[in-house]
Amino acid sequence: MAKSPASETDSVEPKPARDLGPLGMIFRAARAYPGLIVAAGVALVVTASATLAIPAGFREIIDRGFSEGSDPGEINRWFRYLLGMVVVLAVGTACRFYFVSILGERVVADIRLAVQQNLLRLSPGFFEENSPKEISSRMTADTTLIESVVGTTISVALRNLIMAIGGLVYLVWLAPGLTVMLLLVVPAVIVPLVVFGRRLRKISRASQDRVADVAATTSEVLGAMKIVQGFNQEGRELARFGKFVEETFVTAKHRILTRSLMTLCGIAFVFGSIVLLMWRGAVQVAEGLLSGGTIAAFVLTGVLVAGAFGSLTEVYGDLLRGAGAASRLKELLEEQPAIKAPARPQAMPEPPRGSLAFQNVTFSYPTRPTDTAIRDFTLTVEPGETVAIVGPSGAGKSTIFQLAERFYDPQAGSVKMDGVPLTQADPAEVRRRMALVPQEGILFAASARDNLRYGNWQASEEAIWEAARTANAEDFLRDLPQGLDTFLGDGGARLSGGQRQRVAIARAVLRDAPILLLDEATSALDAESEQLVQQALERLMQNRTTLVIAHRLATVRAADRIVVMDKGEIVEQGDHASLSASGGLYARLASLQFDAKAPA
Repeated sequence: MAKSPASETDSVEPKPARDLGPLGMIFRAARAYPGLIVAAGVALVVTASATLAIPAGFREIIDRGFSEGSDPGEINRWFRYLLGMVVVLAVGTACRFYFVSILGERVVADIRLAVQQNLLRLSPGFFEENSPKEISSRMTADTTLIESVVGTTISVALRNLIMAIGGLVYLVWLAPGLTVMLLLVVPAVIVPLVVFGRRLRKISRASQDRVADVAATTSEVLGAMKIVQGFNQEGRELARFGKFVEETFVTAKHRILTRSLMTLCGIAFVFGSIVLLMWRGAVQVAEGLLSGGTIAAFVLTGVLVAGAFGSLTEVYGDLLRGAGAASRLKELLEEQPAIKAPARPQAMPEPPRGSLAFQNVTFSYPTRPTDTAIRDFTLTVEPGETVAIVGPSGAGKSTIFQLAERFYDPQAGSVKMDGVPLTQADPAEVRRRMALVPQEGILFAASARDNLRYGNWQASEEAIWEAARTANAEDFLRDLPQGLDTFLGDGGARLSGGQRQRVAIARAVLRDAPILLLDEATSALDAESEQLVQQALERLMQNRTTLVIAHRLATVRAADRIVVMDKGEIVEQGDHASLSASGGLYARLASLQFDAKAPA
């Protein structure tokens, strides 16, 4: 896939495909439910047949019921026939709607599940190259469009196709001459509607784009209200919003005008054609060539046939848009993960030792292939050792963690855990032996309990509280309204930054992995909480291999070894005392942090 992120407006309205080939994915998904397909197909044929049978009933009623000397019993019989057709049509339509709608919902649910299952297999690099917002749009807007295609468009297309073919056969049987006239008139009716329909769809897409601009602007401004008001930009933002609103109004005017002209042409051509056909039919009735019932049945059937053909042209456009949506989802469904387990993964040693080794590793991120993140990097971390990685921003520190968890594979060199090259092991097993505390405590819109046991879903209540105590999170968790069952909001919005970080640390505690990855784990805490959590982490780090990324050097002075990185390379190694005395990069960074004086 590997596309540049789509704009917000692109995600609102997927572009139509050039052909209907991508719809094959939908049909393959629907084949899993043959019972629903058969039931919907039977209902479809019944409703189309009942619709076409109604004009035939009117023909018999007019010819046999509205003439002198008509038999009342005959009249009653044909009116009962018409009422029966209405009942069949009503029941068949309801059944068709039910079965087709259920099929559409089921197919969309299966496609969404399959796409999400594949997305969870993909490596983080995929989401750097493809916008998560655009992917989210595919999972919502595109699947909604597919649901409409399966639940409405396809059944409407098949119904109209049956009615068009069946109606034409009936018209030829009724009046061949008038049928030829109808076939000449139909294009004159359909072509203007198709032309206006295409223009209307184009304007409608533009209208959706403008509405999306209004929504995006509203969300952006409301989300940054403190900045807007703090810099006195209310007037400018109102003017910018007013511009988008006016553009939306202008586009809506064009859409309304086009639809009005389309309605004008539709009524004029359709009813004008009907009048002409009735005129010609009336002459033939007067000449004794046709009966009154025949001309009535012909007009009704002709209207149905013309409407069916007109609807087919619109349905085809909807099918193309559905094919475009299916194509975008198919890309996600068929995307192969860049990082996956080999056919025969090498078993990791048991019990785990917790060693990590980087040997001559060179790596560039897929989105920045010319920018080398780390270059000829060699580092061995022994079991139980605590190694701190420090250096200026952009030195490549976080990249070490990304490679250790095998979110990426290096372009050169190798990364080994307990002597096993990561490329030969199962990534799930590799990650099972690690616990990560990121720089920002990333939480889910779930309960505190679920966020905590994300590190070990089977953890007992006692283990959860023990982890909370270790991370200095017990007190505020007990104070929550529903305790561990309290919903934390989107991204843990109901907690402070420091509280979110402590929940993330408790989550890592529950993981109980032999290797700890601490990425600025105390950066979001106040001084008091930082001290308490640092003590907890020191207890947790005992007998575990620990890699620590830190900008604040005070948190890493007790590390067994400090690795100093700059521009993707190791420039120094040693303990705090030796590095401070060497006068190198670490000494300069330490001087800035430890010797800086607050302004008087």
